[in-house]
Amino acid sequence: MALKDILPGRLGFGAAPLGNMFRDIPEQEALATVNAAWDDGIRYFDNAPFYGAGLAEIRMGAALAARPRGDYVISTKVGRLILDEIEDVGARDLGEKGGVFRHGRPNKIVNDYSADATLRSIDDSLKRLGTDHIDIAFVHDVAQDFYGDEWLTVFESARKGAFRALDRLRDEGVIKAWGLGVNRVEPIELLLALEGPRPDGFLLAGRYTLLDHARALQRVMPMVAEHELAIVVGGPYSSGALVGGPNFEYAPAPPEILDKVTRIKAIADRYGVSMKAAGLQFALANPVVAAVIPGASRPGRIAEDRAALAESIPVDFWRELRSAGLVNPAAPLPAAA
Repeated sequence: MALKDILPGRLGFGAAPLGNMFRDIPEQEALATVNAAWDDGIRYFDNAPFYGAGLAEIRMGAALAARPRGDYVISTKVGRLILDEIEDVGARDLGEKGGVFRHGRPNKIVNDYSADATLRSIDDSLKRLGTDHIDIAFVHDVAQDFYGDEWLTVFESARKGAFRALDRLRDEGVIKAWGLGVNRVEPIELLLALEGPRPDGFLLAGRYTLLDHARALQRVMPMVAEHELAIVVGGPYSSGALVGGPNFEYAPAPPEILDKVTRIKAIADRYGVSMKAAGLQFALANPVVAAVIPGASRPGRIAEDRAALAESIPVDFWRELRSAGLVNPAAPLPAAA
């Protein structure tokens, strides 16, 4: 089933912060954030074993335990197993994502994209989430940002293992859809160029945002459209940089990004446009994008995201961004700007 036919709305919930991303989030605050999303009408929740070594799945499962399972959609990821044994969190090799989850659980994380590990990963996620089925499974991080020069070897392992296993599970009705959950466009391009297997859609984090979208527009968005598939945009605020945070791509924002934020914000302020609204509405203006899933670690953030989606943005704002070279000429803009 195509991803776009499964998702229950344009705004979903990205659960990475529930895994204590960047900070130690109190349990009650984490649960209250999920409850706020539910009360707001959000019915799509994305998760991964990697988020806090299982912590995000455990917390989300607890928060949704009393909700009717047929009323919401869950996606989670495969490619990493969470073991019972403990490891030194500071010694983990996480590629470019070094200390992102240093406040998560200290359980050992093992990268494994084989078919057997894929089945085990789903079973483990079901237990942590306290549910009997997962709707969408994404193969997590088979890309350069985690594996550097070895990423193609990892991709090949996933092609022989996880991709085929998930294809089978989808065809058997165990899951409804599968795809890649990545922070880079190249793995999606590579998978779509293969004769098989047949993914149903993708989660692309950080690569189709107001701050960084040129590369995605070159090939991956047209390829996804050609295959009549869809993308869920993760990290629409670019790890917070777009909305005044210190991080871009899970690390301190470089000067050129901070400069771009300053220039966009100057125009936004002149038009009375919030940066959250600009970020979400830009991503959703591309017809290939089925949903956005901003992460939230505080209950109040949910209402901000919903308000940002509903905010009215003048067409001239987008035109000025385009003429200032802050938006790629090929990017679809809201309201036919």
